[in-house]
Amino acid sequence: MEVLRPTLININGRIYRKNFIKEQHYQDEDEEDFSYAGPDTTQSGDEPCDTLSLEQTEKGYRYAMDVPCVLYKYIIGKKGETKKRLESETRTSISIPKQGVEGQIVVTGQQKGAVMSAVTRIEVLIESFRRKQPFTHFLSFALNHAQIQERFLKFKEEVLEQCSEDHGVDSSIFQNPAKLHLTIGTLALLSDQEVNRACELLQQCQESLQDIIGGKPLPLEVAGIEYMNDDPAMVDVLYAKVQAKDGSDKLQVIADQLVERFVTAGLMVREWDRVKLHGTIMNTLFRKDPSAEDKGGSGRLNMKDRESFDARNVLKKFGTYRFGEFELNAVHISQRFSTDCSGYYTSSGVINFL
Repeated sequence: MEVLRPTLININGRIYRKNFIKEQHYQDEDEEDFSYAGPDTTQSGDEPCDTLSLEQTEKGYRYAMDVPCVLYKYIIGKKGETKKRLESETRTSISIPKQGVEGQIVVTGQQKGAVMSAVTRIEVLIESFRRKQPFTHFLSFALNHAQIQERFLKFKEEVLEQCSEDHGVDSSIFQNPAKLHLTIGTLALLSDQEVNRACELLQQCQESLQDIIGGKPLPLEVAGIEYMNDDPAMVDVLYAKVQAKDGSDKLQVIADQLVERFVTAGLMVREWDRVKLHGTIMNTLFRKDPSAEDKGGSGRLNMKDRESFDARNVLKKFGTYRFGEFELNAVHISQRFSTDCSGYYTSSGVINFL
């Protein structure tokens, strides 16, 4: 079925067909072969794409592309093999800055189609390995309002008093109250330029989000807890439920619209049809690393390394626990593994609903 229905990747409005053919290994990662499909996905792999704007020179054609330096190695390949192969197969020359130096990869060649072919192959290769990079930022709604923090600390105190005898339940698995949040989606922003691009896109979303809620803060209620696996006796994460106080779906609409904009711009990979609106309150990852963030609903990157705890009594006694109400008035681009003066994540960008 993967052959009949290959994965399609959208890069800058162009569609690539991904073929699952392993070619070589580079630092324990697989390079994969890709073919460019263009408007008609039945076309051959390296058909030229007229959407590229090439610079004509005395010796032929030239195209410069911005690429984060952490991705250079995937274009170079082990002992330069990937770069040599691309140059040989497309009859082009590929110039790559020194490792660690932000700059542009420049493709030159005598034939326009050859340069286009090389560029499309580089772009898809970059996109493939970009998806394997750990996320650096995430879109978030802060839940660390003073009342919510106070009630969360009370919840923690009562759970430890009443459920500490249950397997795996101790203080180390509770979220830092100052970092209570909803993760809307994760971002791998690999250069200052990409961070700036994400911030600009967030600013462009402000007007449409204000229209959804009428240009004022959105009253939210945080009440109830839930889990997402099948056995409450073996849970690794517990979530607080968050919803609009008026019962509307405005919070969901805002989150889904943000994801749609960032996915369309190529800054985010879609993980769910709809954003899962849950705030992590207990997570066994915190036991090993108090700074570990919850990666939305899919934060099970190392299931074999995860521990579980028995949440049956917690759910029975605190399943309807009310953490309080507050007015949501901002969306943040939060930096992973960071802390600002308030104790929340440092924001690279923010928009307000006012």
